[in-house]
Amino acid sequence: MTRHAVIVAHGQPSDPRPAGAALEALAARVEALSPGWSVGAATLAEEGAIARAVAGRPGGVVFPMFMAGGWFTRVQIPQRLSAAGAGDWTVLEPFGCDPLVHDLCVTLVREAGADQVILAAHGSFKSSAPSDIALHVAGRIAAETGADVAAGFIDQEPQLASLIGRGGVCLPFFAAEGGHVSEDIPAALAEARFTGRILPPVGLDARVPGIIAAAIVRGEPVCKGACRWARDRIL
Repeated sequence: MTRHAVIVAHGQPSDPRPAGAALEALAARVEALSPGWSVGAATLAEEGAIARAVAGRPGGVVFPMFMAGGWFTRVQIPQRLSAAGAGDWTVLEPFGCDPLVHDLCVTLVREAGADQVILAAHGSFKSSAPSDIALHVAGRIAAETGADVAAGFIDQEPQLASLIGRGGVCLPFFAAEGGHVSEDIPAALAEARFTGRILPPVGLDARVPGIIAAAIVRGEPVCKGACRWARDRIL
């Protein structure tokens, strides 16, 4: 019997179709690694995309391609599913909460061979969850590679532009290529006189479809409290 999954991302409200197409390509790669699964895709930015993705499917799991849990994963996605009259769908832990993604960030820095690192993340003025995860990942990179690591944010302090005079590499802790990655991060780093190179966002790495496939098969629901990575640290 075929099981069903849908990968949901925020998308690009100003031009939703390119991001939607990129997510569909990712879903196809995940499906190829997931025997017995049908994997669809939808962005919140594209009108009716979630309704189309779940149509004709009795239920399954939704994988949020987000870097942290919050309003989108705990409120907006369930509301969209309910509005679509969807069946029994379980929302899983977001991409950025997966310890395998944190492992990948460490690996990417090791592969880059840099002794200075900026971890660029979105952050939030409303919730500490996004920065908590980014700071945890930055700490792991520092501890496991020996690099000098600083985390900088777009939407909270410390701002990326305030990390003056650093070199090495910048790793965008983002799920996809979008305006923040292609425009905001380079502009902020230029203001900070960053002298290194910007790596692709972690979500574009070729190993990501395998991580998502494993998460879908594992089927861990989104937690109403701490993300899985935080629970693992406490336990």
